[in-house]
Amino acid sequence: MKLITAVVRPERVQQIKEALFQAGISGLTLARVSGHGGEQEIVEHYRGTRVMIEFRDKVEFRMAVSEPFVDTAIRAICQGACTGEVGDGKIFVQPLERVVRIRTGEEDNAALTPVTETRLAPGQPSGRAP
Repeated sequence: MKLITAVVRPERVQQIKEALFQAGISGLTLARVSGHGGEQEIVEHYRGTRVMIEFRDKVEFRMAVSEPFVDTAIRAICQGACTGEVGDGKIFVQPLERVVRIRTGEEDNAALTPVTETRLAPGQPSGRAP
Protein backbone atom coordinates (compact mmCIF):
# COMPACT_ATOMS: atom_id res chain seq x y z
CA MET A 1 0.00 0.00 0.00
CA LYS A 2 1.16 3.50 -0.81
CA LEU A 3 0.07 7.03 0.04
CA ILE A 4 0.20 9.18 -3.07
CA THR A 5 0.26 12.94 -2.59
CA ALA A 6 0.12 15.26 -5.59
CA VAL A 7 0.44 19.04 -5.39
CA VAL A 8 -0.99 20.54 -8.57
CA ARG A 9 -2.45 23.65 -10.23
CA PRO A 10 -6.00 24.40 -9.03
CA GLU A 11 -7.24 24.88 -12.59
CA ARG A 12 -6.33 21.24 -13.40
CA VAL A 13 -8.41 19.63 -10.61
CA GLN A 14 -11.29 18.58 -12.89
CA GLN A 15 -8.98 16.96 -15.45
CA ILE A 16 -7.05 15.09 -12.74
CA LYS A 17 -10.23 13.92 -11.03
CA GLU A 18 -11.65 12.64 -14.33
CA ALA A 19 -8.39 10.84 -15.18
CA LEU A 20 -8.31 9.18 -11.73
CA PHE A 21 -11.97 8.14 -11.94
CA GLN A 22 -11.42 6.70 -15.44
CA ALA A 23 -8.49 4.72 -14.04
CA GLY A 24 -10.81 3.28 -11.37
CA ILE A 25 -9.45 5.34 -8.48
CA SER A 26 -12.23 7.14 -6.62
CA GLY A 27 -11.06 7.31 -3.00
CA LEU A 28 -9.25 10.60 -2.63
CA THR A 29 -8.95 13.71 -0.50
CA LEU A 30 -8.47 17.27 -1.74
CA ALA A 31 -7.08 20.25 0.15
CA ARG A 32 -6.28 23.79 -0.90
CA VAL A 33 -2.67 24.62 -0.09
CA SER A 34 -0.09 27.28 -0.92
CA GLY A 35 3.39 26.55 -2.11
CA HIS A 36 6.53 27.70 -3.79
CA GLY A 37 8.40 25.64 -6.31
CA GLY A 38 10.16 26.54 -9.52
CA GLU A 39 7.83 29.38 -10.48
CA GLN A 40 9.09 32.92 -10.42
CA GLU A 41 7.68 35.32 -7.87
CA ILE A 42 4.95 37.65 -9.08
CA VAL A 43 5.10 41.35 -8.30
CA GLU A 44 1.71 43.07 -8.09
CA HIS A 45 0.68 46.53 -7.07
CA TYR A 46 -1.93 46.87 -4.34
CA ARG A 47 -3.13 50.36 -3.33
CA GLY A 48 0.01 51.93 -4.67
CA THR A 49 2.30 49.49 -2.86
CA ARG A 50 4.44 46.89 -4.57
CA VAL A 51 3.63 43.39 -3.24
CA MET A 52 5.64 40.25 -4.00
CA ILE A 53 3.59 37.05 -4.14
CA GLU A 54 5.91 34.22 -3.18
CA PHE A 55 3.40 31.42 -2.63
CA ARG A 56 0.96 30.19 -5.26
CA ASP A 57 -2.41 28.58 -4.66
CA LYS A 58 -2.23 24.83 -5.24
CA VAL A 59 -4.42 21.80 -4.64
CA GLU A 60 -3.20 18.72 -2.84
CA PHE A 61 -4.62 15.31 -3.81
CA ARG A 62 -4.07 12.45 -1.36
CA MET A 63 -5.02 8.85 -1.96
CA ALA A 64 -4.15 5.47 -0.52
CA VAL A 65 -3.79 2.77 -3.16
CA SER A 66 -2.77 -0.86 -3.30
CA GLU A 67 0.51 -1.72 -5.04
CA PRO A 68 -1.05 -2.57 -8.45
CA PHE A 69 -2.56 0.93 -8.64
CA VAL A 70 0.51 3.04 -7.86
CA ASP A 71 1.66 3.44 -11.47
CA THR A 72 -1.94 3.76 -12.69
CA ALA A 73 -2.55 6.64 -10.26
CA ILE A 74 0.71 8.37 -11.20
CA ARG A 75 -0.07 8.13 -14.93
CA ALA A 76 -3.61 9.48 -14.37
CA ILE A 77 -2.34 12.44 -12.31
CA CYS A 78 0.36 13.26 -14.87
CA GLN A 79 -2.17 13.02 -17.72
CA GLY A 80 -4.59 15.40 -15.99
CA ALA A 81 -2.05 17.82 -14.52
CA CYS A 82 0.47 18.35 -17.31
CA THR A 83 0.46 21.68 -19.12
CA GLY A 84 4.16 21.59 -19.96
CA GLU A 85 4.78 24.76 -17.95
CA VAL A 86 6.77 25.36 -14.78
CA GLY A 87 4.44 24.87 -11.82
CA ASP A 88 2.58 21.76 -13.01
CA GLY A 89 3.30 20.17 -9.63
CA LYS A 90 4.89 17.17 -7.98
CA ILE A 91 3.83 13.66 -6.92
CA PHE A 92 5.11 12.07 -3.73
CA VAL A 93 4.77 8.33 -3.07
CA GLN A 94 5.19 7.01 0.47
CA PRO A 95 4.73 3.56 1.99
CA LEU A 96 1.68 3.06 4.18
CA GLU A 97 2.23 0.93 7.23
CA ARG A 98 -1.42 0.41 8.13
CA VAL A 99 -4.90 1.48 7.03
CA VAL A 100 -8.07 1.02 9.09
CA ARG A 101 -11.62 1.70 7.89
CA ILE A 102 -13.31 3.21 10.94
CA ARG A 103 -16.86 2.11 10.09
CA THR A 104 -16.12 -1.62 9.64
CA GLY A 105 -12.73 -2.16 11.26
CA GLU A 106 -11.35 -3.54 7.98
CA GLU A 107 -7.60 -3.18 7.69
CA ASP A 108 -4.97 -2.61 5.02
CA ASN A 109 -6.02 -3.50 1.42
CA ALA A 110 -9.54 -4.41 2.56
CA ALA A 111 -9.87 -0.90 4.03
CA LEU A 112 -8.93 0.85 0.79
CA THR A 113 -11.76 2.14 -1.39
CA PRO A 114 -12.82 -0.80 -3.54
CA VAL A 115 -12.60 -0.47 -7.28
CA THR A 116 -15.83 -1.33 -9.06
CA GLU A 117 -15.37 -3.80 -11.88
CA THR A 118 -17.53 -1.69 -14.24
CA ARG A 119 -14.96 1.13 -14.20
CA LEU A 120 -12.02 -1.04 -15.11
CA ALA A 121 -10.57 -1.07 -18.59
CA PRO A 122 -9.88 -4.52 -20.06
CA GLY A 123 -6.78 -6.07 -18.50
CA GLN A 124 -6.58 -3.44 -15.73
CA PRO A 125 -5.84 -4.78 -12.21
CA SER A 126 -8.70 -4.58 -9.74
CA GLY A 127 -6.66 -2.82 -7.03
CA ARG A 128 -7.40 -5.50 -4.47
CA ALA A 129 -4.71 -7.72 -3.05
CA PRO A 130 -4.57 -11.20 -4.60
